[in-house]
Amino acid sequence: MKSRDPNELGRDPKLHKNYLGLRVKRTTQARSSQAVTAKSAAGSMPLPKYHQIYLVLRQQLDEGLYVDGVPPEVELAQRFGVGRVTVRRALEQLVNEGLIIREAGRGTWPAPRSEQQEAAAQGDHPNLRLGGLLNNIVQASRKTSIKVLEWSVIHASPALAQALQIAEGASVRKIVRVRSTNAGPVSFITSYLPVERATGFTRADVARRPVLELLEESGVEWGRARQTISASQADATVATELDVSIGAALLSVRRLVYDSNDQPVQLLHGLYRPDRYEYQMELTRLGDIDARVVESEISP
Repeated sequence: MKSRDPNELGRDPKLHKNYLGLRVKRTTQARSSQAVTAKSAAGSMPLPKYHQIYLVLRQQLDEGLYVDGVPPEVELAQRFGVGRVTVRRALEQLVNEGLIIREAGRGTWPAPRSEQQEAAAQGDHPNLRLGGLLNNIVQASRKTSIKVLEWSVIHASPALAQALQIAEGASVRKIVRVRSTNAGPVSFITSYLPVERATGFTRADVARRPVLELLEESGVEWGRARQTISASQADATVATELDVSIGAALLSVRRLVYDSNDQPVQLLHGLYRPDRYEYQMELTRLGDIDARVVESEISP
């Protein structure tokens, strides 16, 4: 078909009508396509910022991360890269669900667990025998380098006091470290010890040697440990230290270690890169548990 000069369309009513019909059809199709695209985009929109923060904080509360108190709004806003109003809305949702308690002048704390919840938690996670496991943890730790991020004394929150069986407000040694292998960072570890248990070593010592080994040298005789392993997500601080993206999936380990007199010695919360850390267990029909950890030297 011979192409026509567009100027001729105005002089030919039939051609002009066909041209307009074509334009209307194309315009309708374009608008329909845009509507479908907009609808799809709306369906895949991310959760509101405050709800994302709420989900991360709720998970961290479940894992016992904030036993010494939830950080203030300003710190959380900086950590998540949002305004205080957004953080406040997330905290209000946690208050409404009874997960945290906010007191003017005192701060924000995890709500104390009921006796029934504590009993259920102990029943779900039987005590581990520490003979081979502690030795394996110490040996694995020797193969890593350590960066100490925090060496401080804090006051025990109600939840921390309950875990360590000490008085609320008692002094607690808090140690935050990052462990790395040749492949890169592996774990972000936060440890809490009754302050009198940590008088025999210094910040320099925990930068070179495992805390369990230092405690043993200070006279601690091991009894048992209660441990939980779950999944977690990296917040901004952890993501930076472990070289992962914010929200990346991590292994979460919470371990409460007791001495031979059944007194808590250390509460540990560890976040591990799953591509560089394994927790292996071998079970027998007699109920024995042989557990060990493996920290990978191979980068992904």
